[in-house]
Amino acid sequence: MYLIIKHSHMTLAALSISFFALRAFWSVRQSTLLDKKWVRVTPHIVDTLLLACAIYLMITIGQYPFTDAWLTAKLFALIAYILLGTMAIKRGKTPTIRFVFALAAIAVFTYIVGVAFNHSYWAWW
Repeated sequence: MYLIIKHSHMTLAALSISFFALRAFWSVRQSTLLDKKWVRVTPHIVDTLLLACAIYLMITIGQYPFTDAWLTAKLFALIAYILLGTMAIKRGKTPTIRFVFALAAIAVFTYIVGVAFNHSYWAWW
């Protein structure tokens, strides 16, 4: 079961960042596609499943934020990713600002992946 959840988590993470990049692109382009109901709902479903898998994995391996540094780093980076993503898609006032925030969010996501693969807050370094 562990491997199924782990691979589901990785697949959902790939879906999440792919869909984020698409929505960020649409936001920068000021596309009306962002107004579609499925575009507003789908990310919440994917991200909820992603978080559920993360919680299962955390409990299964017995490592927790504020106890294990790498998970603490992932948690804080996730919060930063969410805040940057909100600016990239909804709250950025101009397309240029939304683009910059989208790039920053993708950079933070890349850091999160590095932390996950290496179980170290040093991520890729």
